Amino acid sequence: MSEKKQKYSASSIQVLKGLEPVRKRPGMYIGTTDVRGLHHLVWEVVDNSIDEAMAGHCDRIMLSINEDGSLTVADNGRGIPVDKHKATGISALETVLTVLHAGGKFGGDASGYKVSGGLHGVGVSVVNALSTKIVAEIRREGKVYRQEYKVGVAQGKIEVVGETKSTGTSITFWPDKSVFETIEFDMQTIITRCRQQAYLTKGVTIAIEDKRKGRYEGKIAGDNTHKYAFYFEGGVQSYVSHLNQNKEAIADVIYIEKDVPECKIEIAMQYTHAYNENIITFANNIHTTEGGMHLTGFRSALTRSINNYARSKGFLKDKDDNMTTEDVREGLTAVISVKLGDPQFEGQTKSKLGNPEVRSAVESAFNEKLTEYLGENPNDAKAIMAKGMLASRARLASRAARDTVLRKGALEGMTLPGKLADCTSRDPAVSELYIVEGDSAGGSAKQGRDRFTQAILPLRGKILNVEQARLDRMLGNNEIKALIIALGTGIGETFDLERIRYKRVVIMTDADVDGAHIRTLLLTLFYRYFKPMIEAGYLYIAQPPLYKVSKGKKSEYAFSDDAKEKILEEWGIPLDDSSESGEATENDTALGGADNQGEEGEISEMEGKPTKKTRVNIQRYKGLGEMNPDQLWETTMDPERRSMFKVKVEDAEMADAIFDTLMGSEVLPRRKFIQTHAKKVKNLDI
Repeated sequence: MSEKKQKYSASSIQVLKGLEPVRKRPGMYIGTTDVRGLHHLVWEVVDNSIDEAMAGHCDRIMLSINEDGSLTVADNGRGIPVDKHKATGISALETVLTVLHAGGKFGGDASGYKVSGGLHGVGVSVVNALSTKIVAEIRREGKVYRQEYKVGVAQGKIEVVGETKSTGTSITFWPDKSVFETIEFDMQTIITRCRQQAYLTKGVTIAIEDKRKGRYEGKIAGDNTHKYAFYFEGGVQSYVSHLNQNKEAIADVIYIEKDVPECKIEIAMQYTHAYNENIITFANNIHTTEGGMHLTGFRSALTRSINNYARSKGFLKDKDDNMTTEDVREGLTAVISVKLGDPQFEGQTKSKLGNPEVRSAVESAFNEKLTEYLGENPNDAKAIMAKGMLASRARLASRAARDTVLRKGALEGMTLPGKLADCTSRDPAVSELYIVEGDSAGGSAKQGRDRFTQAILPLRGKILNVEQARLDRMLGNNEIKALIIALGTGIGETFDLERIRYKRVVIMTDADVDGAHIRTLLLTLFYRYFKPMIEAGYLYIAQPPLYKVSKGKKSEYAFSDDAKEKILEEWGIPLDDSSESGEATENDTALGGADNQGEEGEISEMEGKPTKKTRVNIQRYKGLGEMNPDQLWETTMDPERRSMFKVKVEDAEMADAIFDTLMGSEVLPRRKFIQTHAKKVKNLDI
């Protein structure tokens, strides 16, 4: 290498101008470039319209997913200014779209925004940088203005393209497929977020339309999911009622709305007979998924107010016998929304609120309101006290049960469950735990595994439905006890993700109804009690094959009916109606019976008459136990060839609602869910 190439000087320092930093390091601005990052672009544009609504200048926001892959967000606000900006020498519109840290959200004066979700001023400019094209249309002062951008660069000056009596802003953008893993917008994700924003912004209508063709043809009657509109006069009160629609409430919704110098506070909460809490927090309509100071203030006030009331009314006798914050949060659904002039978020993705003054403001206001409510509603207060005290007794019983379960467990360096076939490795980063349905499949998995990295834990039968049980009852279930000890993390108050023994935990069940039920029960357990594992990306679902297709010495595995048909097509074997019934095809090819069983319950290897030309055998696997150890390794456990799904919680609110519907105690919501979706199920294998 020459001296010139080795020299490190000022010329080695690269200066990124304009929007170049965003394209160079998009993850710094939108968190990720996967499907979440793609939708983060949508939220950045929508948040600008929401800011107009919070400022009282907008009452309608419209989103459209267009046929050409673009997305449009339009509002009836004031419209972005188009006059020249003194500092930049270009129009205010071009400044907002091309200059980082530019916007009307910093000064707090009457002409800008006193309250805004856009803290850093990089929102819509980031969208511009990460899109191949943006078209901005502004309606203000009687005219319609238009300007186009390509990869963040203006394509000419602002043009006047018409006249209008309305005002507002319309932004259409085409995400850059060279930046994102996918540029396919998900309608359900957008619906969920927009419904949430409509709850948080009283009196604002948010409409959504999916204009992509062919997506809603053939849907069942009434399933017109390409058009939605949301409007809620009740605000967060309506939101809490929505979250609890499938739960049995203990008391009415408690609501507080108060303006204090530090911020505007809006809180709604309601107790139910459920065992899990569901608290959702927002700051300036931004969902703070990691909470922050407003959540800390709420929890502190909740615990103190309930304990003070319980002691004053004689529910608590001993002065040291307080209910903990976990006790008073059992079965609680709450939405906390604060709006403030200078929010301090952690990072551009705004997941945690850091303003310390908000904590004391929320704590004081909520403590006053809750104390007043409990005093004025003695029957509801009594029910809430009973709920908390029952949770307190259950917590003590759970602690005793947990200590009993774990005393000789892995956390104490003692014996692992006898049914666990552990791996040799002690490095969690390379160790895998397969949770297998049944002893038969467990036996095959133990023989076929890589003993150095793969551990096998067979489960007998179906585990307890933890959605309808407290921790003390859970710990009486032998299968759950074995799983807790095998994982090594502990559970409840003692849970510690750092102590996990396997950083890949794989649920491996049969591809039938029973297997799906067991998988759902396990997912419920992990979501409710081991959620940090899911968030860390440690939980997976194995995908065993449905078929083995063989012709001569050649064989392939198919994981779906479509995959099976594709294999047959590639082999030049047409699959028509007659072949499925076992008759010879046009090529005189005999196909194996995909679903037929012999008298002894074994899979029939062949169906139809063999011919002189070709013989194809299609073996349908009814369960993992039917596979030989080498087959199980080859199809489901070999890291080089296996197919697995990583479990993610893309939307915690929706996940919570689904678990509550499918696994909760209320039967009617579950029946309605099944009736609604039954027609969409294909090839139901009972």
